[in-house]
Amino acid sequence: MKQNQLSNATIGLDGKRSYSAGIVIIGILFFIFGFVTWLNATLIPYLKIACELSDVQSYLVTFAFYIAYLFMALPSAWVLRRTGYKNGMMLGLFVMAIGALIFIPAAMSRTYGLFLLGLFVMGTGLSILQTASNPYVIELGPPESAAKRVSIMGICNKFAGAISPLILGSVVLKDVDLLEVKLAGLDVASKAAELDALAAKAIIPYAIIMGSLVLLGLFVRFSPLPVLDNQEESVDDQGQTARRSIFSYPHLWIGVLTLFLYVGMEVIAVDTLINYAGSLGISMNEAKVFPTYSMIALIVGYIIGIACIPRYISQSGALLACAVLGALLALSLLLVPASMSIWVVALFSLANSLMWPAIFPLAIFGLGRHTKTGSALLIMAIAGGATLPLLYGYLAEMSCIGRQLAYVAIGLPCYLFILYFAAAGHKVGLPKRA
Repeated sequence: MKQNQLSNATIGLDGKRSYSAGIVIIGILFFIFGFVTWLNATLIPYLKIACELSDVQSYLVTFAFYIAYLFMALPSAWVLRRTGYKNGMMLGLFVMAIGALIFIPAAMSRTYGLFLLGLFVMGTGLSILQTASNPYVIELGPPESAAKRVSIMGICNKFAGAISPLILGSVVLKDVDLLEVKLAGLDVASKAAELDALAAKAIIPYAIIMGSLVLLGLFVRFSPLPVLDNQEESVDDQGQTARRSIFSYPHLWIGVLTLFLYVGMEVIAVDTLINYAGSLGISMNEAKVFPTYSMIALIVGYIIGIACIPRYISQSGALLACAVLGALLALSLLLVPASMSIWVVALFSLANSLMWPAIFPLAIFGLGRHTKTGSALLIMAIAGGATLPLLYGYLAEMSCIGRQLAYVAIGLPCYLFILYFAAAGHKVGLPKRA
């Protein structure tokens, strides 16, 4: 039995309706992924001011959020084997709601550790959602068009990511340039009072996020989400006897490292922009918009992917083109003046746009009964968003490197490895594909 088919419960006269319902519901979930994930671009400069942090300390925001994927992805696969996709998605949303709830006492006490705990819990919920939803989208149709479906989900994700920094920024970063000037002339007690007021601005937005996540979890529980075939079968996608161990698929492990590097670069290309713009003398009022510009570049790339994959270009071909573009952009940072460099960094997102839609299906191709475990391993690789931005922060603070060259030092080797996966790495250990 092939894995990429709807079960008998959803096939027949209502098959197309069930398929459409699945796409719409998962699209909503990807919107939520994007909205919550890319709030970090605003939280980094906001918490840097409110909790009086250094650059490196502020990037613990991304570390706490994305490191949850490393620890929770495999447990998420275990949970999904017992709950199924649908109940697992509901559970993930409820866990995210708990993370949003933690933000309320964190903001009331202006405690950075509580903020980080809330981010870790939200990342835990997202790891469950991501482990369920990504293979679900891939399995809703033929594997050769998987990148196209994931690109559609990506537009939902990145559209949310484009508006979320603007929405949260309009609340927590409003008049923050004037506040920073004011803080410089205050005594310790008055400064603490102003920072407490700034931290409190996060309470209402995160209370709304918490309520929305609970309602969405209930919606998913009672929605007509299609049921997919059980993946615990003994044959792989080529109809051959499935290999006994997940370690028998070297292309998967190369894909895990590739996804780790890609996610790190995607997070760097968005979440470091506000701080970088500030270092170039751009006001916070203007700087807070740069993550949205980066998201627009991602959306443009996804639209190109939907139009071209697989009709004009294969998934691996699209990944190859994106990797080449990323490497060229990284090299260009050696030449462009600082005033132009921020636009080059924002354009990294165009190079990053088709990487997730291509890497994920290429890496889990042919896993058969190991698909859930392979998906979980790939979700663990999202931890690249935890470690690489932190590494960027350390390099950026080194006087011999600085912020602009730090993008080159991290970006160039990442894009070159992704180029290898696109050209050859995704075929390692697999029979020749038709």
